[in-house]
Amino acid sequence: MTSTADASAAAIADHRETSLPVVIIGAGPVGLAAAAQLLERGIEPLVLEQGDRAGAAISEWGHIRLFSPWRHVTDAASVRLLEAQGWTPQHPDALPTGHELVKHYLAPLAATPQLESRIRYGVTVENVARDGMDRTRTAGRDSTPFLVRFDSSGDEDEIRARAVIDASGTFSTPNPVTTSGLAARHGAEVADRVTHGLPDVLGRDRAQFAGRRVAVVGAGHSAANTLIALRRLAEQEPGTTITWAIRSANPHRVFGSDDDQLPGRASLGAATRSLVDDGAVSLIDQFLIDDVEPRDDAVALVGTRAGRPIAVDADVIVVATGFRPDLDGLREIRLRLDDVVEAPEKLAPLIDPNEHSCGSVPPHGVDELSHPEKGFWLAGMKSYGRAPTFLLLTGYEQVRSIADELAGRHDEARRIELVLPETGVCSTDLAASSCCVVSAVSERAAGPGLTLTAKPASCC
Repeated sequence: MTSTADASAAAIADHRETSLPVVIIGAGPVGLAAAAQLLERGIEPLVLEQGDRAGAAISEWGHIRLFSPWRHVTDAASVRLLEAQGWTPQHPDALPTGHELVKHYLAPLAATPQLESRIRYGVTVENVARDGMDRTRTAGRDSTPFLVRFDSSGDEDEIRARAVIDASGTFSTPNPVTTSGLAARHGAEVADRVTHGLPDVLGRDRAQFAGRRVAVVGAGHSAANTLIALRRLAEQEPGTTITWAIRSANPHRVFGSDDDQLPGRASLGAATRSLVDDGAVSLIDQFLIDDVEPRDDAVALVGTRAGRPIAVDADVIVVATGFRPDLDGLREIRLRLDDVVEAPEKLAPLIDPNEHSCGSVPPHGVDELSHPEKGFWLAGMKSYGRAPTFLLLTGYEQVRSIADELAGRHDEARRIELVLPETGVCSTDLAASSCCVVSAVSERAAGPGLTLTAKPASCC
């Protein structure tokens, strides 16, 4: 039997929880989709964005053209918000650049009356915890609000939340250049000669590469993107030379094959292979990099190849070795992460690149994303940890499922209804993420209560 005092305390706790917002970290595509999905269910969101505008991270690689058409890079709830404001969609089959995605979709979405007042820019989230509890406290934990502490230009530096969805991505935390995954010992000395991610070789960053010796590290698609752009630059700027360093025995993942289901990826793989075959790019395989070192007015990659010491001199190094999640601010949150890929424990076996090739990651929802910390989720690219197989439409389905869970629609949260598009590469220039094609879904992966419509899937 429940006492009057117990019932009153429960009512107060329930009111306190539901009167607080759900804090969403990151105003990228998945973060804004989370806000739109929550609003449709009558739940108050608050989006905290480190940059000065929505899609700030995408703007960093805005010169890249996506491989997926417009109809595959927008979230349904977000589109409904936009259409209510008279938004004119782009042609559904057109391929946007990152800049166009921000200009024609994310920026107007963030400016809708429903979202504009619920987004704070220039806010760097530093820590998330339970209010008045470290991770060792258990009693009453699930009913205690979250405390989100941040750095901003305003007077406020923390806020309490009903739940937290961390959709901050991984673009700001690239993997190091070394094979060990540790920071290069001399990295600080050569920082001005090392760049990460997807530099705009033919545009904004042209002067950094023109007429110089460039070494590209990494055996993924973002490396291929940079190699192709550098070759075009070399044709225009004499003295530009290109070295490609990979730790694997060969770059077969980039080269692909003529049987690739994705013609765009196949042609880009063939183009990259031609660069090596024609001598436009000098390939150094089996290169285990230990450090980067200063060399007068240059820099050197230092390590071993086939057990023997090797050093490669360059003027500029492009590190295209992938990304990892920043988990430092979540030490007081009870996370359950896989030891290998640093993804949620139930999601990790579905995306571990050691176990899955392109084509075996099923759609998933709130159950796979849950942690021991009730009301806290990693979503979007950050939920994938170090795995390179994230799909943007998968991120949208993640936050749809989370929103239903928060709204008490538990059956709907576990009914994953996702039709994935038929292309599988993020960009015709081969953007940062890898691809994944869902060609089949096993009963084990689907589980009871899940409805999965599986077709070849698209990155982004």
